Amino acid sequence: MARPSDTSYRRPLAVLTVLFFMWGFLTSMNDVLIPYLKGVFALNYFRAMLVQFAFFGAYFIGSVIYFAISARSGDPIQRMGYKNGIVAGLLLSASGAALFWPAAQFVSYPFFLSALFILGLGFTLLQISANPYVTLLGDESTAPSRLNLSQGFNSLGTTIGPLLGGFLVFKYFAGAAGGADSVKVPYLVFAGVLLLIAVLISFEHLPRVASMERVQGGMAALRYPHLVLGIVAIFAYVGAEVSVGSILISFLGLPQIAGMSQHEASTYVAFYWGGLMIGRFMGAVSLSELPRQRKELLLLGLPAAALLVILYLRGAGIALTYGIFLLVNLGAFRLGRFLPGRTTWVFALAIVGLLGLALALNGRPSMWCVIAAGLFNSIMWSNIFSLAIEGLGEHKSQASSLLVMAIIGGALFPLAQGAFADRFGVHRSFVVPMLAYLYIAYYGWRGHEVGRSRQRPAVAQAAAGPLRTDARGTPWT
Repeated sequence: MARPSDTSYRRPLAVLTVLFFMWGFLTSMNDVLIPYLKGVFALNYFRAMLVQFAFFGAYFIGSVIYFAISARSGDPIQRMGYKNGIVAGLLLSASGAALFWPAAQFVSYPFFLSALFILGLGFTLLQISANPYVTLLGDESTAPSRLNLSQGFNSLGTTIGPLLGGFLVFKYFAGAAGGADSVKVPYLVFAGVLLLIAVLISFEHLPRVASMERVQGGMAALRYPHLVLGIVAIFAYVGAEVSVGSILISFLGLPQIAGMSQHEASTYVAFYWGGLMIGRFMGAVSLSELPRQRKELLLLGLPAAALLVILYLRGAGIALTYGIFLLVNLGAFRLGRFLPGRTTWVFALAIVGLLGLALALNGRPSMWCVIAAGLFNSIMWSNIFSLAIEGLGEHKSQASSLLVMAIIGGALFPLAQGAFADRFGVHRSFVVPMLAYLYIAYYGWRGHEVGRSRQRPAVAQAAAGPLRTDARGTPWT
């Protein structure tokens, strides 16, 4: 791979953190849109979850188109460059956000879904471009650490999104003329911010990281078994994570759980997504090449800092409750032994346990078990993504499009959980994501190693070039 001579990638990584922040912010805004549009259009849970179906369905459609092009005539990102792919994704996303104004003007639910679909298409191109770009900006062995760091800022956006979005939609603009007017101004501002980021990145010097070999067509990426299993793992993870966040406001509104208003519940959604942020920063430290003593210090310091912020903003009671789950999370990191695969299955099983307790309990204990799942969701995207594309060389962008295609889980799982909630109740619906986390545990335990010991198929060998090894010297098939 051709890399810039300057081995310091701090500036381009810093530029990309702004991008990761913004798409995390707008993704978590869907959790606010679902109860808001459910009320505006008098929807049941299944139809309200079409918000996520439209948004994450765009990831699938966009990725299918991208994969078809790459299989026919070669990887588009290898031709146009990662920077141009990122700018194009931002412009498309800005267009989708701007369409919220006419959708609200016409008070049309299908129009809203169309705007979300276009917004999702833009984010698809961003995912395909930005995620592999981050893994390429440095050593492959530390790619999970860099991606966890970038995803940490993505989670900062998902944490702030429900707080600011809930205030704007349910409070500040709630006194508007009626209909769906509360989302007009916020999404127009979001469109402007996306457009500004696109302009800034277009003028920023980003290292060109591309293959020195001829851009090839074909479907060589699918010859890697660990990638195929990783696609299923991404499908399961995104679906489970999104479905929990999507129904959380409704769950917290149940009389037997917390009986909260929509605005109050939206502030607790921030705890769910904030857990991802804390855990991802801890994951960036855990999977880095820092000396062990410094790792231990930072792994203690990050949750301590988070607790101080919670103590200041929400008081001692909530800080103490959340602190218990932070200690459990810290123990899970130690059990993971700083290994991406092991940490993934430990965290997945932790979530299975938390959701099992949530199903068995009522009141605040049940509420906090669901919210705490965010802490253990934290490292999963980065770890699964990095393990799935490790050793793929020039096929990383094509593999990335396949992994992003699997984000369709975020469209299908909320529908499944919504249908389950309509039939059996919101509380019992957490059975749906539990099943997904069981598969993720398998991928972290054994799935990511499938195919490493066997010789690569001839087709893949011819397309991929010389045999590669991962950071531990294990040959990939």
